[in-house]
Amino acid sequence: MDIYSFLGSFQGTSVMTKSDLIEKLSIKAKLPKKQAEMIVHLIFDSMIEAMRADDRIEIRGFGSFKVKEYKPYTGRNPKTGDQVQGRAKKLPFFKVGKALKERVDEIAQEKFAAEDRANISKSES
Repeated sequence: MDIYSFLGSFQGTSVMTKSDLIEKLSIKAKLPKKQAEMIVHLIFDSMIEAMRADDRIEIRGFGSFKVKEYKPYTGRNPKTGDQVQGRAKKLPFFKVGKALKERVDEIAQEKFAAEDRANISKSES
């Protein structure tokens, strides 16, 4: 099973949660829910540890994760106008892969085409 057929089964839902992901993995891979939960947690924990070690994560066809470093900066408090010091920080960053981008756009185009067909048939009635 590829990642797109797995994730595609979430179409139509407004939010996919970790619980949803565990449930779907359990069903698709025919695993006990506890085992699916352990796998999902293992993957997420491994990704977090990799990013904490400043490693880049690349999942071909899906995207890549990396940590961006931001230097300290001087900003302003909008209420008082006083200068405030922002601290240096590291934040995770996700860059979508080409295949995922194309797949999402393909689904969006199909949805728009279906809506157009529905609007045309309504206007003809």
